[in-house]
Amino acid sequence: MRELSAPQGDLMLDAVDRKIIAKMQGEFPISERPYAEVATQLGIPETELLQRLEHLLANKVLTRFGPMFQVERMGGAFVLAALAAPEERYEELTALVNALPQVAHNYRREHALNMWFVLATETQEGIAEAIAHLERDTGLPVYAFPKEREFFVEMKLEARL
Repeated sequence: MRELSAPQGDLMLDAVDRKIIAKMQGEFPISERPYAEVATQLGIPETELLQRLEHLLANKVLTRFGPMFQVERMGGAFVLAALAAPEERYEELTALVNALPQVAHNYRREHALNMWFVLATETQEGIAEAIAHLERDTGLPVYAFPKEREFFVEMKLEARL
């Protein structure tokens, strides 16, 4: 387990924040009021839990909070994709790629293919449509790398109190 380090800047995690992070890394309750259940287990009001989660997200302590779906089981599709973005157009291309609602997780890499992102669509056909749209808008080929095998790697961070 990795230890959580203090966030950059002035934001410090208190003991309750650390308990929230530790508690919400798995086995989230499926019920009418899951946040109320978690808050009760933590010994705080539901409103406080929600406020603290919003604060942790707003201050980039957490970058994402939400479920992980098996999109293929729901009829959708996703693929890892990449572009060879010329340096002088990188910001312009980033804006074009990120404007497409099917794009997530856009990362810059030190490689000939220097812009990597995930395309997620409601149907398998949506991937080809999104790629065609991006190629039309950017004037560049989009390289798609479909999943060949799936691995589940669960990583939980230890929040030392």
